[in-house]
Amino acid sequence: MSTLKMENSKVEELRHSLRGELILEGDVNYEDSRKVYNAMISKKPAMIAKCVDVADVVAAVNFGRKNKILTAVRGGGHNGGGLGICDEGLVIDLSLLKNVRVDTSNNTVRVGGGNLWGEVDHATHAYGLAVPAGIISSTGVGGLTLGGGVGHLSRKFGLTIDNLLEVDMVLADGSIVTANKKQNEDLFWAVRGGGGNFGIVTSFLFQAHQLKTVIGGPTLWPIERTEEIMKWYDGFIHEQPDDLNGFIATMVIPGDPFPEFLHKKKFCAVVWCYTGDPDKFDELIQPARDLEPIFEHVGEMPYPAIQTLFDGLMPTGLQWYWRGDFFNKIPPEASKLHKEFGSKIPTSLSQMHLYPISGAAGRVSPADTAWAYRDAKYAGVIVGVDPDPENARIITDWCKEYWNALHPFSMGGSYSNFMMEEGQERIKASFKNNYERLREIKTKYDPDNFFRVNQNIQPKA
Repeated sequence: MSTLKMENSKVEELRHSLRGELILEGDVNYEDSRKVYNAMISKKPAMIAKCVDVADVVAAVNFGRKNKILTAVRGGGHNGGGLGICDEGLVIDLSLLKNVRVDTSNNTVRVGGGNLWGEVDHATHAYGLAVPAGIISSTGVGGLTLGGGVGHLSRKFGLTIDNLLEVDMVLADGSIVTANKKQNEDLFWAVRGGGGNFGIVTSFLFQAHQLKTVIGGPTLWPIERTEEIMKWYDGFIHEQPDDLNGFIATMVIPGDPFPEFLHKKKFCAVVWCYTGDPDKFDELIQPARDLEPIFEHVGEMPYPAIQTLFDGLMPTGLQWYWRGDFFNKIPPEASKLHKEFGSKIPTSLSQMHLYPISGAAGRVSPADTAWAYRDAKYAGVIVGVDPDPENARIITDWCKEYWNALHPFSMGGSYSNFMMEEGQERIKASFKNNYERLREIKTKYDPDNFFRVNQNIQPKA
Protein backbone atom coordinates (compact mmCIF):
# COMPACT_ATOMS: atom_id res chain seq x y z
CA MET A 1 0.00 0.00 0.00
CA SER A 2 1.35 3.43 -0.93
CA THR A 3 1.65 5.59 2.14
CA LEU A 4 0.73 8.54 -0.05
CA LYS A 5 -2.75 7.03 -0.45
CA MET A 6 -3.10 5.56 3.01
CA GLU A 7 -6.31 6.26 4.84
CA ASN A 8 -6.10 8.90 7.53
CA SER A 9 -7.43 6.39 10.02
CA LYS A 10 -4.36 4.20 9.60
CA VAL A 11 -2.01 7.15 9.98
CA GLU A 12 -3.82 8.24 13.11
CA GLU A 13 -3.60 4.70 14.43
CA LEU A 14 0.19 4.92 14.26
CA ARG A 15 0.22 8.43 15.71
CA HIS A 16 -1.78 7.35 18.75
CA SER A 17 0.40 4.30 19.32
CA LEU A 18 3.55 6.43 19.72
CA ARG A 19 4.75 8.37 22.73
CA GLY A 20 7.06 10.13 20.30
CA GLU A 21 6.10 12.27 17.32
CA LEU A 22 4.81 11.22 13.91
CA ILE A 23 5.91 13.70 11.25
CA LEU A 24 4.14 13.78 7.88
CA GLU A 25 5.03 15.44 4.61
CA GLY A 26 3.78 19.01 4.83
CA ASP A 27 4.30 19.32 8.59
CA VAL A 28 6.26 22.37 9.69
CA ASN A 29 9.25 20.31 10.87
CA TYR A 30 9.20 17.81 7.99
CA GLU A 31 12.00 19.35 5.92
CA ASP A 32 14.45 19.48 8.83
CA SER A 33 13.46 16.00 10.00
CA ARG A 34 14.11 14.33 6.63
CA LYS A 35 17.64 15.72 6.27
CA VAL A 36 20.59 13.38 6.69
CA TYR A 37 24.31 14.03 7.07
CA ASN A 38 24.97 13.76 3.33
CA ALA A 39 23.18 16.65 1.60
CA MET A 40 23.58 14.88 -1.74
CA ILE A 41 20.81 12.57 -0.50
CA SER A 42 17.34 14.13 -0.70
CA LYS A 43 14.62 11.54 -0.16
CA LYS A 44 11.05 12.26 0.86
CA PRO A 45 9.44 9.73 3.18
CA ALA A 46 5.70 9.87 3.70
CA MET A 47 6.11 9.67 7.46
CA ILE A 48 8.83 9.81 10.10
CA ALA A 49 8.25 8.12 13.45
CA LYS A 50 10.48 9.72 16.08
CA CYS A 51 10.66 6.99 18.69
CA VAL A 52 11.34 7.80 22.34
CA ASP A 53 11.35 4.24 23.70
CA VAL A 54 11.37 0.59 22.68
CA ALA A 55 7.57 0.42 22.66
CA ASP A 56 7.54 3.13 19.99
CA VAL A 57 9.97 1.11 17.88
CA VAL A 58 7.79 -1.98 18.20
CA ALA A 59 4.68 0.00 17.21
CA ALA A 60 6.44 1.48 14.17
CA VAL A 61 7.80 -1.89 13.02
CA ASN A 62 4.41 -3.55 13.40
CA PHE A 63 2.73 -0.73 11.48
CA GLY A 64 5.24 -0.89 8.64
CA ARG A 65 5.03 -4.67 8.37
CA LYS A 66 1.23 -4.94 8.55
CA ASN A 67 0.75 -2.23 5.96
CA LYS A 68 3.58 -3.40 3.70
CA ILE A 69 5.31 -0.03 3.77
CA LEU A 70 8.93 0.43 2.69
CA THR A 71 10.70 1.14 5.98
CA ALA A 72 14.09 2.67 6.73
CA VAL A 73 15.83 2.95 10.09
CA ARG A 74 17.85 6.02 11.02
CA GLY A 75 20.26 6.35 13.91
CA GLY A 76 22.82 9.12 13.51
CA GLY A 77 22.02 9.66 9.82
CA HIS A 78 25.69 9.50 8.76
CA ASN A 79 25.32 6.71 6.21
CA GLY A 80 26.99 7.89 3.00
CA GLY A 81 24.45 6.25 0.72
CA GLY A 82 21.52 7.72 2.64
CA LEU A 83 20.32 4.30 3.80
CA GLY A 84 18.65 5.79 6.87
CA ILE A 85 15.86 7.27 4.78
CA CYS A 86 13.60 6.33 1.86
CA ASP A 87 11.16 7.82 -0.60
CA GLU A 88 7.40 7.55 0.11
CA GLY A 89 7.87 5.11 2.98
CA LEU A 90 8.23 5.10 6.75
CA VAL A 91 11.39 6.20 8.56
CA ILE A 92 11.87 4.84 12.07
CA ASP A 93 13.97 7.60 13.61
CA LEU A 94 15.94 6.63 16.74
CA SER A 95 17.48 10.05 17.40
CA LEU A 96 15.52 10.48 20.66
CA LEU A 97 16.30 6.98 21.91
CA LYS A 98 19.30 8.06 23.95
CA ASN A 99 20.95 7.04 27.18
CA VAL A 100 24.51 6.33 28.26
CA ARG A 101 25.12 4.43 31.49
CA VAL A 102 28.65 3.65 32.65
CA ASP A 103 29.17 0.75 35.07
CA THR A 104 32.57 1.09 36.72
CA SER A 105 32.28 -2.29 38.44
CA ASN A 106 33.13 -3.97 35.14
CA ASN A 107 33.87 -0.98 32.86
CA THR A 108 30.88 -1.54 30.62
CA VAL A 109 28.73 1.07 28.93
CA ARG A 110 25.06 0.73 27.99
CA VAL A 111 24.16 2.99 25.06
CA GLY A 112 20.85 3.81 23.37
CA GLY A 113 20.21 3.09 19.70
CA GLY A 114 20.02 6.80 18.87
CA ASN A 115 23.18 8.02 20.58
CA LEU A 116 26.07 9.70 18.82
CA TRP A 117 29.67 8.77 19.60
CA GLY A 118 30.44 12.20 21.02
CA GLU A 119 27.80 11.61 23.69
CA VAL A 120 29.38 8.27 24.58
CA ASP A 121 32.87 9.80 24.72
CA HIS A 122 31.64 12.60 26.96
CA ALA A 123 30.13 10.15 29.45
CA THR A 124 32.96 7.61 29.51
CA HIS A 125 35.77 10.16 29.66
CA ALA A 126 34.63 11.30 33.09
CA TYR A 127 35.56 7.83 34.33
CA GLY A 128 38.82 7.61 32.40
CA LEU A 129 37.30 5.13 29.96
CA ALA A 130 36.86 4.88 26.19
CA VAL A 131 35.08 2.64 23.69
CA PRO A 132 36.74 2.21 20.26
CA ALA A 133 34.79 4.04 17.56
CA GLY A 134 35.52 6.02 14.38
CA ILE A 135 37.14 9.43 13.86
CA ILE A 136 34.17 11.87 13.86
CA SER A 137 32.16 12.30 17.05
CA SER A 138 28.85 13.15 15.33
CA THR A 139 28.69 9.62 13.84
CA GLY A 140 25.82 7.50 15.12
CA VAL A 141 26.63 4.62 17.44
CA GLY A 142 24.25 2.25 15.64
CA GLY A 143 25.41 2.56 12.06
CA LEU A 144 29.11 2.60 12.85
CA THR A 145 28.88 -0.37 15.21
CA LEU A 146 26.70 -2.59 13.04
CA GLY A 147 29.06 -2.04 10.10
CA GLY A 148 32.16 -2.91 12.15
CA GLY A 149 33.72 0.26 13.55
CA VAL A 150 37.19 1.25 12.27
CA GLY A 151 39.00 4.15 13.91
CA HIS A 152 41.83 5.54 16.02
CA LEU A 153 41.80 2.69 18.56
CA SER A 154 41.49 -0.27 16.18
CA ARG A 155 45.09 -1.46 16.58
CA LYS A 156 44.96 -1.16 20.38
CA PHE A 157 41.47 -2.45 21.26
CA GLY A 158 40.08 -3.86 18.00
CA LEU A 159 37.05 -2.81 16.01
CA THR A 160 33.99 -1.47 17.75
CA ILE A 161 32.28 -4.85 17.27
CA ASP A 162 35.16 -6.56 19.07
CA ASN A 163 34.09 -4.60 22.13
CA LEU A 164 30.37 -5.24 21.77
CA LEU A 165 29.01 -7.50 24.50
CA GLU A 166 25.28 -7.46 23.90
CA VAL A 167 22.42 -5.88 21.99
CA ASP A 168 18.70 -5.52 22.58
CA MET A 169 16.76 -5.68 19.32
CA VAL A 170 13.30 -5.32 17.85
CA LEU A 171 12.86 -7.92 15.12
CA ALA A 172 10.74 -7.74 11.98
CA ASP A 173 7.85 -9.55 13.69
CA GLY A 174 7.80 -6.92 16.45
CA SER A 175 9.32 -9.16 19.11
CA ILE A 176 12.05 -7.94 21.45
CA VAL A 177 15.16 -10.06 21.95
CA THR A 178 18.57 -9.88 23.56
CA ALA A 179 21.57 -11.21 21.66
CA ASN A 180 24.98 -11.98 23.13
CA LYS A 181 27.37 -14.93 23.27
CA LYS A 182 24.87 -16.96 25.29
CA GLN A 183 21.50 -15.86 23.89
CA ASN A 184 20.64 -15.82 20.19
CA GLU A 185 24.30 -16.39 19.42
CA ASP A 186 23.74 -16.54 15.67
CA LEU A 187 22.06 -13.14 15.70
CA PHE A 188 24.86 -11.70 17.82
CA TRP A 189 27.41 -13.00 15.33
CA ALA A 190 25.50 -11.42 12.43
CA VAL A 191 25.05 -7.93 13.88
CA ARG A 192 28.82 -7.66 14.42
CA GLY A 193 29.50 -6.40 10.91
CA GLY A 194 26.33 -7.44 9.07
CA GLY A 195 24.67 -4.05 9.31
CA GLY A 196 21.00 -3.31 9.91
CA ASN A 197 19.73 -6.40 8.09
CA PHE A 198 18.44 -8.30 11.10
CA GLY A 199 16.46 -5.86 13.21
CA ILE A 200 16.62 -2.56 15.05
CA VAL A 201 19.13 -2.34 17.87
CA THR A 202 17.64 -0.26 20.65
CA SER A 203 20.47 -0.78 23.13
CA PHE A 204 24.18 -1.65 22.92
CA LEU A 205 26.40 -2.93 25.73
CA PHE A 206 30.11 -2.23 25.20
CA GLN A 207 33.30 -3.13 26.97
CA ALA A 208 35.16 0.09 27.73
CA HIS A 209 38.91 0.44 28.37
CA GLN A 210 41.05 2.56 30.63
CA LEU A 211 42.10 5.52 28.52
CA LYS A 212 42.18 9.18 29.50
CA THR A 213 44.61 10.84 27.10
CA VAL A 214 46.34 10.05 23.82
CA ILE A 215 49.15 11.59 21.81
CA GLY A 216 47.91 12.39 18.36
CA GLY A 217 47.66 14.68 15.39
CA PRO A 218 48.93 14.94 11.81
CA THR A 219 52.30 14.95 10.11
CA LEU A 220 52.32 16.33 6.56
CA TRP A 221 54.53 15.81 3.53
CA PRO A 222 54.11 17.47 0.11
CA ILE A 223 51.88 15.43 -2.19
CA GLU A 224 54.87 14.97 -4.53
CA ARG A 225 56.43 12.65 -1.93
CA THR A 226 53.40 10.35 -1.71
CA GLU A 227 55.07 7.30 -3.26
CA GLU A 228 58.06 7.53 -0.93
CA ILE A 229 55.96 8.09 2.19
CA MET A 230 53.50 5.30 1.40
CA LYS A 231 56.28 2.80 0.79
CA TRP A 232 57.78 3.66 4.17
CA TYR A 233 54.40 3.65 5.94
CA ASP A 234 53.38 0.25 4.52
CA GLY A 235 56.54 -1.29 5.94
CA PHE A 236 56.30 0.58 9.24
CA ILE A 237 52.83 0.73 10.76
CA HIS A 238 52.04 -2.99 11.05
CA GLU A 239 55.35 -3.69 12.83
CA GLN A 240 54.65 -1.20 15.61
CA PRO A 241 53.23 -1.90 19.08
CA ASP A 242 49.44 -1.92 19.24
CA ASP A 243 49.58 1.41 21.09
CA LEU A 244 50.60 3.24 17.91
CA ASN A 245 47.92 3.83 15.30
CA GLY A 246 48.04 6.16 12.34
CA PHE A 247 45.99 6.32 9.18
CA ILE A 248 47.58 7.61 5.97
CA ALA A 249 45.77 10.07 3.73
CA THR A 250 45.93 12.34 0.74
CA MET A 251 44.26 15.63 1.55
CA VAL A 252 44.13 19.40 1.24
CA ILE A 253 44.65 21.77 4.16
CA PRO A 254 41.57 23.99 3.78
CA GLY A 255 42.62 26.84 6.08
CA ASP A 256 42.60 27.79 9.76
CA PRO A 257 43.65 26.66 12.32
CA PHE A 258 46.65 25.49 10.26
CA PRO A 259 49.44 27.97 9.39
CA GLU A 260 48.82 30.06 6.29
CA PHE A 261 51.71 28.55 4.31
CA LEU A 262 49.81 25.23 4.25
CA HIS A 263 46.46 26.60 3.09
CA LYS A 264 44.93 25.09 -0.08
CA LYS A 265 48.01 22.91 -0.65
CA LYS A 266 47.85 19.13 -1.14
CA PHE A 267 49.62 16.69 1.16
CA CYS A 268 50.28 13.09 1.99
CA ALA A 269 49.54 12.87 5.71
CA VAL A 270 49.58 10.44 8.61
CA VAL A 271 47.18 11.16 11.47
CA TRP A 272 48.61 9.52 14.60
CA CYS A 273 46.94 8.24 17.75
CA TYR A 274 49.15 6.77 20.48
CA THR A 275 47.78 5.20 23.65
CA GLY A 276 50.96 4.04 25.39
CA ASP A 277 53.66 5.40 27.69
CA PRO A 278 54.20 9.06 26.71
CA ASP A 279 57.94 8.71 27.36
CA LYS A 280 58.20 6.16 24.54
CA PHE A 281 56.32 8.11 21.89
CA ASP A 282 59.22 10.17 20.51
CA GLU A 283 61.31 7.07 19.95
CA LEU A 284 58.46 5.30 18.12
CA ILE A 285 57.67 8.29 15.92
CA GLN A 286 61.27 9.19 15.10
CA PRO A 287 61.32 7.26 11.78
CA ALA A 288 58.50 9.53 10.57
CA ARG A 289 60.41 12.61 11.67
CA ASP A 290 63.52 11.33 9.91
CA LEU A 291 61.53 11.70 6.68
CA GLU A 292 61.41 15.46 7.36
CA PRO A 293 57.70 16.28 7.22
CA ILE A 294 56.91 19.83 6.21
CA PHE A 295 54.62 20.16 9.23
CA GLU A 296 53.83 18.28 12.42
CA HIS A 297 51.15 19.08 14.94
CA VAL A 298 51.22 16.17 17.38
CA GLY A 299 50.67 16.39 21.11
CA GLU A 300 48.95 14.99 24.17
CA MET A 301 45.21 15.54 24.40
CA PRO A 302 42.10 14.04 26.03
CA TYR A 303 40.76 11.14 23.99
CA PRO A 304 37.52 12.98 23.10
CA ALA A 305 39.65 15.74 21.55
CA ILE A 306 41.14 13.48 18.90
CA GLN A 307 37.65 12.17 18.18
CA THR A 308 36.52 15.71 17.35
CA LEU A 309 39.53 16.85 15.29
CA PHE A 310 37.55 16.62 12.04
CA ASP A 311 34.13 17.65 13.39
CA GLY A 312 34.51 21.32 12.52
CA LEU A 313 35.57 20.54 8.96
CA MET A 314 32.82 17.98 8.37
CA PRO A 315 29.50 19.34 9.70
CA THR A 316 26.19 17.93 8.60
CA GLY A 317 24.83 19.21 5.31
CA LEU A 318 27.83 18.82 2.98
CA GLN A 319 27.74 17.08 -0.38
CA TRP A 320 29.36 13.62 -0.08
CA TYR A 321 30.23 10.82 -2.46
CA TRP A 322 32.44 7.96 -1.29
CA ARG A 323 33.75 4.59 -2.36
CA GLY A 324 35.85 2.08 -0.43
CA ASP A 325 37.94 -1.07 -0.73
CA PHE A 326 40.07 -3.37 1.40
CA PHE A 327 43.78 -3.73 0.57
CA ASN A 328 46.44 -6.14 1.77
CA LYS A 329 49.37 -3.91 0.78
CA ILE A 330 50.27 -0.63 -0.92
CA PRO A 331 52.25 -1.65 -4.01
CA PRO A 332 54.25 0.94 -5.98
CA GLU A 333 51.61 1.02 -8.71
CA ALA A 334 48.94 1.95 -6.15
CA SER A 335 51.16 4.59 -4.53
CA LYS A 336 51.64 6.14 -7.95
CA LEU A 337 47.87 6.38 -8.36
CA HIS A 338 47.50 7.93 -4.90
CA LYS A 339 50.00 10.57 -5.93
CA GLU A 340 48.23 11.17 -9.26
CA PHE A 341 44.72 11.52 -7.85
CA GLY A 342 45.92 13.21 -4.66
CA SER A 343 47.52 15.84 -6.89
CA LYS A 344 44.15 16.66 -8.44
CA ILE A 345 41.87 16.60 -5.40
CA PRO A 346 38.97 18.73 -6.65
CA THR A 347 37.85 20.50 -3.45
CA SER A 348 39.44 21.36 -0.14
CA LEU A 349 37.46 18.78 1.87
CA SER A 350 37.87 15.84 -0.52
CA GLN A 351 40.41 13.21 0.57
CA MET A 352 41.51 9.57 0.72
CA HIS A 353 42.17 7.55 3.90
CA LEU A 354 43.77 4.14 4.47
CA TYR A 355 43.03 2.80 7.97
CA PRO A 356 45.36 0.05 9.23
CA ILE A 357 43.73 -3.28 10.10
CA SER A 358 46.39 -4.90 12.24
CA GLY A 359 47.23 -5.23 15.90
CA ALA A 360 44.14 -6.23 17.91
CA ALA A 361 41.79 -5.83 14.93
CA GLY A 362 43.82 -8.24 12.83
CA ARG A 363 44.06 -10.96 15.47
CA VAL A 364 40.36 -11.86 15.31
CA SER A 365 39.42 -14.73 13.02
CA PRO A 366 37.35 -13.78 9.92
CA ALA A 367 34.80 -16.39 11.02
CA ASP A 368 34.36 -15.00 14.54
CA THR A 369 32.21 -12.06 13.41
CA ALA A 370 30.38 -11.14 10.22
CA TRP A 371 33.19 -8.67 9.39
CA ALA A 372 35.04 -10.83 6.90
CA TYR A 373 38.25 -8.97 6.04
CA ARG A 374 40.42 -9.54 9.11
CA ASP A 375 43.23 -10.51 6.73
CA ALA A 376 43.22 -7.05 5.16
CA LYS A 377 45.91 -4.57 6.06
CA TYR A 378 43.85 -1.48 5.20
CA ALA A 379 40.27 -0.31 4.95
CA GLY A 380 40.42 2.41 2.33
CA VAL A 381 37.95 5.15 1.51
CA ILE A 382 37.89 7.92 -1.09
CA VAL A 383 35.54 10.81 -0.30
CA GLY A 384 34.49 13.66 -2.51
CA VAL A 385 33.19 16.42 -0.21
CA ASP A 386 32.05 20.00 -0.74
CA PRO A 387 29.39 22.35 0.63
CA ASP A 388 28.24 23.52 -2.82
CA PRO A 389 25.69 21.39 -4.73
CA GLU A 390 27.16 22.88 -7.90
CA ASN A 391 30.27 20.76 -7.24
CA ALA A 392 28.42 17.48 -6.71
CA ARG A 393 29.32 16.15 -10.16
CA ILE A 394 32.97 17.22 -9.83
CA ILE A 395 33.52 15.42 -6.54
CA THR A 396 31.58 12.35 -7.68
CA ASP A 397 33.56 12.00 -10.89
CA TRP A 398 36.91 12.39 -9.11
CA CYS A 399 35.94 9.78 -6.53
CA LYS A 400 34.72 7.28 -9.13
CA GLU A 401 37.77 7.72 -11.35
CA TYR A 402 40.13 7.35 -8.38
CA TRP A 403 38.29 4.23 -7.20
CA ASN A 404 38.16 2.66 -10.66
CA ALA A 405 41.91 3.11 -11.08
CA LEU A 406 42.72 1.75 -7.62
CA HIS A 407 40.22 -1.11 -7.41
CA PRO A 408 42.36 -3.64 -9.33
CA PHE A 409 44.87 -3.47 -6.45
CA SER A 410 42.17 -4.19 -3.84
CA MET A 411 40.97 -7.41 -2.24
CA GLY A 412 37.61 -7.12 -3.98
CA GLY A 413 35.26 -5.99 -1.21
CA SER A 414 34.69 -2.94 0.94
CA TYR A 415 33.98 -2.00 4.54
CA SER A 416 30.20 -1.62 4.33
CA ASN A 417 30.22 1.77 6.06
CA PHE A 418 32.31 3.10 3.15
CA MET A 419 29.81 2.06 0.46
CA MET A 420 27.11 3.82 -1.50
CA GLU A 421 24.31 1.76 -3.10
CA GLU A 422 26.52 -0.46 -5.26
CA GLY A 423 24.52 -3.61 -5.98
CA GLN A 424 24.33 -7.21 -4.82
CA GLU A 425 27.60 -8.46 -6.29
CA ARG A 426 29.49 -5.77 -4.42
CA ILE A 427 27.70 -6.70 -1.18
CA LYS A 428 28.57 -10.37 -1.66
CA ALA A 429 32.22 -9.46 -2.25
CA SER A 430 32.25 -7.34 0.89
CA PHE A 431 31.02 -10.17 3.14
CA LYS A 432 33.11 -12.75 1.31
CA ASN A 433 33.02 -16.19 2.95
CA ASN A 434 30.53 -15.04 5.58
CA TYR A 435 27.80 -14.14 3.07
CA GLU A 436 25.99 -17.51 2.97
CA ARG A 437 25.87 -17.77 6.75
CA LEU A 438 24.50 -14.23 6.89
CA ARG A 439 21.80 -15.22 4.38
CA GLU A 440 20.77 -18.13 6.60
CA ILE A 441 20.49 -15.87 9.64
CA LYS A 442 18.61 -13.25 7.63
CA THR A 443 16.16 -15.94 6.51
CA LYS A 444 15.61 -17.01 10.11
CA TYR A 445 15.04 -13.56 11.60
CA ASP A 446 13.71 -11.52 8.64
CA PRO A 447 12.42 -13.97 6.00
CA ASP A 448 10.34 -11.33 4.20
CA ASN A 449 13.26 -8.85 4.03
CA PHE A 450 11.36 -6.15 5.90
CA PHE A 451 14.71 -4.55 6.80
CA ARG A 452 15.99 -3.98 3.28
CA VAL A 453 16.95 -0.30 3.17
CA ASN A 454 20.59 -1.15 3.92
CA GLN A 455 23.52 -2.98 2.35
CA ASN A 456 21.03 -5.72 1.88
CA ILE A 457 21.64 -9.39 2.55
CA GLN A 458 18.73 -11.07 0.81
CA PRO A 459 17.00 -14.00 2.54
CA LYS A 460 16.76 -17.33 0.84
CA ALA A 461 13.56 -17.91 -1.12
